[in-house]
Amino acid sequence: MKQKVLILCTGNSCRSQMAEGVLRHYGSEKFDVYSAGSKPSIVNPTAIRVMKEIGIDISKHESKSVTLFMGQPFDYVITVCDNARGSCPVFPGSCQRLHWPFPDPPHEKEVTEAVLKEFRSVRDLIHEKFREAAVDGFPE
Repeated sequence: MKQKVLILCTGNSCRSQMAEGVLRHYGSEKFDVYSAGSKPSIVNPTAIRVMKEIGIDISKHESKSVTLFMGQPFDYVITVCDNARGSCPVFPGSCQRLHWPFPDPPHEKEVTEAVLKEFRSVRDLIHEKFREAAVDGFPE
């Protein structure tokens, strides 16, 4: 049976979306993966762009509110930013909470090489952490 994982961030626009994409890509046989935000917005086009560079397509993802998942049991709830950690609701069952914070890439309208570099850096950190979790499992 697959483990159910929810990844939370504030806007569910970038970090949580990238993490969801990575965990689905490498761990789809082991995990049912969802992401959400406390203040959902839209999936950041630059996040979509840098994920495509590593062969992971998140272009069909949608930003969702954490309220959609209230009352549902999860095996793991992972917060990827400090704001989400502070506002994370309680989920039923024996949910294990993990906090893996990542820097927030710039949300500039103009996508310069400097902006792309920061997005790639955050993407690479997320990719490493969530690929490892997909392959080796989550810490107990």
